[in-house]
Amino acid sequence: MRVRFDLAYDGTEFAGWARQPGLRTVQGEVEKALKALYSGLGELPNLVVAGRTDAGVHARGQVAHLDLTAEQASKIEVSRIALSVNGVLGRRTDIVVRQTSVADEGFDARFSALWRHYEYRIADTLLARNPLTRHNTAWTTKVLNIDAMQEVCAELLGLHDWAAFCKPRPFATTIRTLQYFEWKRDADGVVSATVTADAFCHSMVRALVGASVAVGEGRLGVAEVVGLREALERTSAFKVMPARGLTLMEVGYPDAAGLARRAEETRARRSREAVAAQRLARVAEIG
Repeated sequence: MRVRFDLAYDGTEFAGWARQPGLRTVQGEVEKALKALYSGLGELPNLVVAGRTDAGVHARGQVAHLDLTAEQASKIEVSRIALSVNGVLGRRTDIVVRQTSVADEGFDARFSALWRHYEYRIADTLLARNPLTRHNTAWTTKVLNIDAMQEVCAELLGLHDWAAFCKPRPFATTIRTLQYFEWKRDADGVVSATVTADAFCHSMVRALVGASVAVGEGRLGVAEVVGLREALERTSAFKVMPARGLTLMEVGYPDAAGLARRAEETRARRSREAVAAQRLARVAEIG
């Protein structure tokens, strides 16, 4: 049985989603709770997640899945797994499993996803700084020009190679489709970005926000940011913004009939892109 997990967490005290030896991570804590619940019923596989958030990044709408054997599935009613995991996690309330459900046939938390939607919050004035939201809002010292930042958003949309906006990983593709990117200022004066893509490579959202902030502060022009993207190389022209301002808000999936097809398409595309990335890396080494 495949079980879908819907989770939320405050990433402040986590070294990211992915399990790492000796470090507190979201995956590590949830899997530890699951192993306690299913002790004596065989090994549990790893949780498969929609988006591996970095250290300090939060989530309100994270999604994962877990495959259970028939024996494991018979121990706890699926809808009550969330309550049981939360009980094992105890008084530390920086992780909440909001819901557990039987996944539709063909569902894969990672590969079936159509898009990931993030929000980044910035307080760019003293009046906008709120100590109660300091864990999910970055603070800057210059007032931002939202109109200029919105101009750069319009120029960045679409399918591109985002190598200039991603931390390099061996043989990992940096080709992504940026579907939506918008800035606004709310009634409290907080500036926020809405960023949606089919998927994101490592640090991509925070780099996009950093480039936008550089434009909003007048340090970069719109054409310069586009030129940096086309150069396909990491740059020091703008700073990657702090993790604390970033929250994974939602992950979107097709209807039940399209889940398996979407997973197959994503795997095939990622495989082609990974092969192309390997070839480019080898050419670069030879050259």
